[in-house]
Amino acid sequence: MTRPPALRVGPSPIHGRGLFAGEAIAAGTVIGRFEGRRVDRDGPHVLWIRDADGGWYGIEGRSALRWVNHADEPNASFRDEELVALVDIAAGEEITVDYDPDELD
Repeated sequence: MTRPPALRVGPSPIHGRGLFAGEAIAAGTVIGRFEGRRVDRDGPHVLWIRDADGGWYGIEGRSALRWVNHADEPNASFRDEELVALVDIAAGEEITVDYDPDELD
């Protein structure tokens, strides 16, 4: 089993705090798992996931991954609860995803 890449939370030029690569991360690497409790309401650190029946459920983040900020050209994406690098990410680079609010419609 491979270890997850080193991550750090710090001030973000995008918004407030952000999640940063503590080391180089290769494209396709699972960066981590979004962990927390299931919720049915939205909030600042809630990840919405489509279930097998086509419905949605939220997870209120409790791990460092809750600090991932939005970018129109992200370097990572959630596949269910797993955060995966879309491209090679340099050490020190902020890890971003596309929040894609249109997907929830």
